[in-house]
This record gives sequence, C-alpha cells and structure tokens, in this order.
Amino acid sequence: DSLALSATPIPRTLHFSLLGLRDISVLAEAPAARLAIETRVAPWDDQLIRSAIQRELDRDGQIFFVHNRVQDIDGIVAKLAHLVPAMTLDCVHGQMDEERLSRVMDAYKHGKIQCLVTTSIIESGIDIPNANTLFVNNAQFFGLAELHQIRGRIGRFTQQAHAYFLTPNNKDIGEEA
Repeated sequence: DSLALSATPIPRTLHFSLLGLRDISVLAEAPAARLAIETRVAPWDDQLIRSAIQRELDRDGQIFFVHNRVQDIDGIVAKLAHLVPAMTLDCVHGQMDEERLSRVMDAYKHGKIQCLVTTSIIESGIDIPNANTLFVNNAQFFGLAELHQIRGRIGRFTQQAHAYFLTPNNKDIGEEA
C-alpha cells in the first residue's frame, strides 16, 4: 500500500476515489494546539508594520513580507530596513538566479534572516514553522484563493500567527477588491 497526501482536491485523486482505486481520508480539523491566524486588512501604516515586526522579533520569530512587483522590491527592502534597522532581511523573487535563490531561502529556513521580502513565489511548498507574521503589500491585487494560500505559509506551529493584508493609503481600491 502507498499513501498519497494532498492539501488540495486534485481531480485525478478524486477520480481514483470515485472509481474505488483509492480511499480518501479527510482531515476536517486543525492539528491540536494550532491557533487560528489573526488576519487584518489595513492601509499601509509605518507604525503598524514596525510594531508587528517588533512583536515577532521579540519572540524570536520570522516574518514574510510579500510584495509582488520585482521592479520595486528593493525599495520595499530599503523601507523595511529603515523602519526596523536591527532586523536582518533579504529578498527573493522568480527572476533571481537559482543559486542565489537557494542560498537566501536556506538562510531564512535556518533563522539567519528574520524577514524575507518576497514575491508570491512562496505561495506553496514553503514550511517555516518559526515564521508567524505575514504582510501582503497591495493585497487588493491578489485573488482570495491566492491570499488564502499565501496566508497558509504562517501559523504552522503553536505560536499565534498574524497576517496583515495591506492596501494603499487614501486610495479607492474598488468594490471588487
């Protein structure tokens, strides 16, 4: 016998189960001691960001900061470095060479980087139990499924996790957003 695991309903797996070729087990509740992620939608606010980052650093945790524009991601890194000067941070995105991407992700995984500024490439397949604060900049440009998937990168252990979906200040983000 073999065991196949999936966090998402994959049509082929569903088809196998309907044919009776595979059994399905559904885990309907979160693991014991797992806390719900506190999620907040808010305009960009330096003080909010600084205090949320500091709270995570005070408990020796790590932060994901999602900014989905490679063109100005370095500006976000500089802005966060200015907001919290003592924090170690770096960035990753899909246009980086594989060797540097791997090196930065390994450093983050091993706690050498406290804040990872990234595009949505972290959407799946990343498990950093010590990362429990997430910011998504310009969240109005993401779909709900994508935001839910990105938010799944935090709250993977027993610490309280916090997600902040940031929107522009003084700007109408539209009815659909």
